[in-house]
Amino acid sequence: MQQPSTQNKPGTAIALKLMAVFLFMVMAAMIKVATQNVPAGQAVFFRSLFAMPIIVAWIWQRSEIREALIPNNLRGHIWRGLFGTSAMALTFAGLGLLPLPEVTAIGYATPMFTVILAAVMLSERIRLFRISAVALGLVGVMIVMWPRLTVDSLGTAASLGAIMVLAAAILRALVQIHIRTLVKTEHTAAIVFYFSLTATVLSLLSLPFGWVIPAGRDLALLIGAGLIGGVAQILVTSSYRFGAASMLAPFDYASLIFAAVIGYVIFAEIPTSATVIGASLVVLGGVLIIWRERHLGMDRRKARQVTDPKG
Repeated sequence: MQQPSTQNKPGTAIALKLMAVFLFMVMAAMIKVATQNVPAGQAVFFRSLFAMPIIVAWIWQRSEIREALIPNNLRGHIWRGLFGTSAMALTFAGLGLLPLPEVTAIGYATPMFTVILAAVMLSERIRLFRISAVALGLVGVMIVMWPRLTVDSLGTAASLGAIMVLAAAILRALVQIHIRTLVKTEHTAAIVFYFSLTATVLSLLSLPFGWVIPAGRDLALLIGAGLIGGVAQILVTSSYRFGAASMLAPFDYASLIFAAVIGYVIFAEIPTSATVIGASLVVLGGVLIIWRERHLGMDRRKARQVTDPKG
């Protein structure tokens, strides 16, 4: 299986990655507004469907149509789609219930759960350093979530949203484990294409649970989210052609800055002290994991470049 060649252009790689992260946050803000009136499953449908033309055009431009359309492991793509679509739906539902910076901070738990699942499912050996980094990150997640888990908050919409976003982080970790196996036989174009296709189809299963006819503004936001998400997905995938995964991974955490700015400007959301302190610990834990993986030579390039679209 031949993958596209890579070039060492760190400036280009970082610029592409930061632009992708910013666009994913813009997309999340659009979904957050739309899901006030539109069910999360329906939002997943629009997000996936309208990303398809962008993705197909990108695949065509790279002359990879054959690689995209002919999978070696169709069952693997379906499972990846099931896990990823569920994670996206849970994230979209959480966006309608929580501030954008809080959703972003809880989502940072994915690398922690990935390390845990890799040890359990792939028998990867993890030593004290990475165990400590995971523990630090999970403590940070609990600090972010704690205000939503107190006796007074349990049962509220916000506590449900926090649990949904945490469940989405666990599912995304499961996706990452699955992708590490999938990239051994599947081309990047096939993984990107079949996720959008399976997400579009699977999201239709939510049709009996209350889809609505979107108002003009909501329809525009949903279509725009799909198009922007498709562009962002291509940018993040392209960034790994110009720089190593270990170099680019820390720039994912720029999303917290973008989330804070967008949340304040559009939604008048100000991050709480719990969110700031907890997110700082999660970021520190994540950076330590990335540093350790780089030190050990554990290159996640293929898995990272086809990670699930952010929600």
